[in-house]
Order: sequence, then C-alpha cells, then structure tokens
Amino acid sequence: MLGRIATMSLGRFMLVYASPAVIFAAVAMLLYQGLSLDPRVIPSVMIDKPVPTFDLPPVANHTAGLSSADLHKGQVVLVNVFASWCVSCRVEHPLLLELKRQGVLPVYGIAYKDNPKDSAAWLAQLGDPYSRTGADVSGRVGIDFGVYGVPESYLIGKDGRIAYKQIGPITPDDLQNKILPLARKLGGQG
Repeated sequence: MLGRIATMSLGRFMLVYASPAVIFAAVAMLLYQGLSLDPRVIPSVMIDKPVPTFDLPPVANHTAGLSSADLHKGQVVLVNVFASWCVSCRVEHPLLLELKRQGVLPVYGIAYKDNPKDSAAWLAQLGDPYSRTGADVSGRVGIDFGVYGVPESYLIGKDGRIAYKQIGPITPDDLQNKILPLARKLGGQG
C-alpha cells in the first residue's frame, strides 16, 4: 500500500484522499453554523407585499368569513393562521383572547387545513378571539400567504400590506416587543 501511495502523483493523492476530507470539513462547518440559527427567523418574501386576493367562507356556526377585502379597510390588523389539531395554537390562544378583551388590535383568523366543524368546536371550547374567521380547508390561501405551518400570524398595515410575519406561537415577549410596537408605528392602537 505504501509503495502504491509513493508512486502516486501528489495531485492524484490529493484528489483521492484529501478531497473527501475537505468536503467533509466544509459540510460539517455548514451544519455547525446552522445550529446557531433561530428556526423562527425565516425570511418571508411577502413582507411589504399586498395580502393575496382571497375569499374564504366562515367556519361552521359563524356568519362572517374572511376575505382580502376585509384587510383593506384602513386599519391595522393581525391575521392568525390556526387549526384545531395544532398543539402550539393552544399555547398562543390566551394571548389572542387578551388582545380581543383589551381591544388594542383586531384579530382575524384563518382555519388552515381544518374541518370547519372542528374549528368551530375548538373556538367554542377555548373562546373566540377573532372578529372574522375564514375556513381555508384546501390550504390554498395559506400557500398564497407563504404559510410554513401553524400557528403563524401576519400584521397587516392600513394599506393592506403585510408588515410582519410571526412563525410559531406568539409569546408575551413577541407581543410586547415586536407586534404591538409595530402596530402602533403603522398607525394602529397597539
């Protein structure tokens, strides 16, 4: 084996033995670097874009669905994408109910890939923080918004443009330090 290596040219030696080590080291560095990233910080191409055009029917036992026209009424609103099967949605739900109670920011709901009857039962059980709730049974509107998963929330400015995207459940810190200050800056009560 040593004789074979000795007769091998340096270039071929590097190609055969050193290249895999260099590639492995580069991949390891990229993976290590990825560990330091916050998975909740995912850039959205929808920021500063108008909300997509949509018209969703209401969830069962509700009279008002949700459409893009509802988000162009000159007010700052929070659109929350949720589902009855979503465990993390239960975590943020009390904060959404508190927003409704305080009346500082209107909240609209999109029931994402959920049976409308299940969504209605979930809201009846936990309380309904939404002014309007649309049933996105097929998930098409969620795709148009750029939804990665539920829950996600979008702060919509008075001009009907998406100003902020929250991936994952809203925490009290997110609400106090990101969402409400931005809502005030956009001209909402926040």
